[in-house]
Amino acid sequence: MPEFSYTNLLPAGADDTTYRRLTSDGVGNHDSFGRKFLEVEPQLLTLLTSTAMHDIAHLLRPAHLRQLRSILDDPEASPNDRYVARDLLKNACIAAGGVLPMCQDTGTAIVMGKRGQHVLTDGHDEEHIARGVYDAYTTLNLRYSQLAPLTMWDERNTGSNLPAQIEIYAAGGDEYKFLFMAKGGGSANKSFLYQETKAVLNPARMLSFLEEKIRSLGTAACPPYHLAIVVGGTSAEFALKTAKYASAKYLDALPASGSAAGHGFRDRELEEQVLGITRRIGIGAQFGGKYFCHDVRVIRLPRHGASCPVAIAVSCSADRQALGKITAEGVFLEQLETDPAQYLPEIEAADDGEVVAIDLNRPMPEIRAELTRYPVRTRVSLSGPLVVARDIAHAKIAERLDAGEPMPAYLRDHPVYYAGPAKTPQGYASGSFGPTTAGRMDSYVDRFQAAGGSLVMLAKGNRSAAVTAACQQYGGFYLGSIGGAAARLARDCITRVEVLEYPELGMEAVWRIEVRDFPAFIVVDDKGNDFFADPSGPVLSIAPHP
Repeated sequence: MPEFSYTNLLPAGADDTTYRRLTSDGVGNHDSFGRKFLEVEPQLLTLLTSTAMHDIAHLLRPAHLRQLRSILDDPEASPNDRYVARDLLKNACIAAGGVLPMCQDTGTAIVMGKRGQHVLTDGHDEEHIARGVYDAYTTLNLRYSQLAPLTMWDERNTGSNLPAQIEIYAAGGDEYKFLFMAKGGGSANKSFLYQETKAVLNPARMLSFLEEKIRSLGTAACPPYHLAIVVGGTSAEFALKTAKYASAKYLDALPASGSAAGHGFRDRELEEQVLGITRRIGIGAQFGGKYFCHDVRVIRLPRHGASCPVAIAVSCSADRQALGKITAEGVFLEQLETDPAQYLPEIEAADDGEVVAIDLNRPMPEIRAELTRYPVRTRVSLSGPLVVARDIAHAKIAERLDAGEPMPAYLRDHPVYYAGPAKTPQGYASGSFGPTTAGRMDSYVDRFQAAGGSLVMLAKGNRSAAVTAACQQYGGFYLGSIGGAAARLARDCITRVEVLEYPELGMEAVWRIEVRDFPAFIVVDDKGNDFFADPSGPVLSIAPHP
């Protein structure tokens, strides 16, 4: 019989994070029972959380920004890779102003805390943390995305972005440590669990398996991604949670090798091999190229002999997370980059390629007649009116069709933009207003186009074969826009926003917006061509913003 041996499943290494101190007030030391305790006042949990949610909505880590700049400096990067990286850096500069968040989907607030046994609070930690989430989302220009289930089928937006996901764990010591995340729906939907077997645990089979799954991720969650892969796990849910932490770089200090005790470790050799796969498959930074992923984390965990979970998760271009801690010295939050402009090149680079101006102030037949002249891969610049509708609005319109009503005129007469805005700041025409994942509306396209609507669609990411078939049959088009640059679109491209229908749905309402020089690409045309159907093909032709 082996001797008892305990190991932390995810042993943490040294914390080399650069922090800034928010305050030293409200933290006290008390001696009792021969021990020294750290007493934390409730308002500090609220302060730390609200500040963290503000920062991660507007600021990025320096390492992430350096990776974006490295794309601009890489001669092997495609023109599209460089265009997307440059646009994301510009977006970061706008968001850093603290008014427009970097992404319109300001996410589900996720807070994980580890409270040392010598840390004293009033015991209502989750409530105080939730109050910090509430304060941030109700006072900043963020979006409310949380839907409360009233019945199994009926939902209502909570109007505060609560509830948050809050998890508090027991730990040793006299510090309270935190990981703050904001997870948007697009990247959350790219979390996958595969229940595999021992058969996958050999180099050739694993690489083949991972390439297949990586290709299936698509571009809907705004690459370049930080990709995390977890092999093994004491349970399916632990594998998935580990993948989420790994995508946030929270587990970077794990050991480089395993042991008989069973702790998790990083496989850096496999990370490099998988990164090579992401470079070779040609999907690139949304529209073809090399930079589908910035980096890869691969973590190996212990497993039950009859189970081999494999979890995959991504952190998208809105790479929103920050560490925090409360110690005897005060309340600290990870220092994110407040001056992203330093990562932009001094001279604006010009990329060759045609940009076709599309006037949307015309009847739909004329717009489609213009688009049909150009092949997929063509970059277009849109000016004029768009109708905005996404998941819930599509469901309501489908119900109207079921009841024998006609397709609303606004979907027949105008292109439809799949999006949901953040709040509009005072003095601005629009809040952050980037494209949402197109694939969520795929099931509606054939029926809507048959009824004369959705003949020109604008969103992000790839579409299903059914959408390509519908466009070919009814003469429709799907235009893809750059995901992850919502602040720039709001500042530079959207000139007016008004509610058309269903105002009670909040950000899910039907909107009418006016755009100017809104960048997009023809991804699916009326002839049955789909750019994403062959990601190994030629990349899109990119030219500078008009």
